[in-house]
Amino acid sequence: MTTKRLGLIALLGAALLSSACANTIRGAGADAANAVDATQNAGNRVANAAR
Repeated sequence: MTTKRLGLIALLGAALLSSACANTIRGAGADAANAVDATQNAGNRVANAAR
């Protein structure tokens, strides 16, 4: 394989890995936001029950 072809393969691989990483980070952020919402909702239910 030539150096040019190897560089192209490496570039395409890096692009694929970075796009997969972005999706994972976005998903983790959404999961964290859902956890915060669930915790707030539980706190509100407890506060309402205590009234």
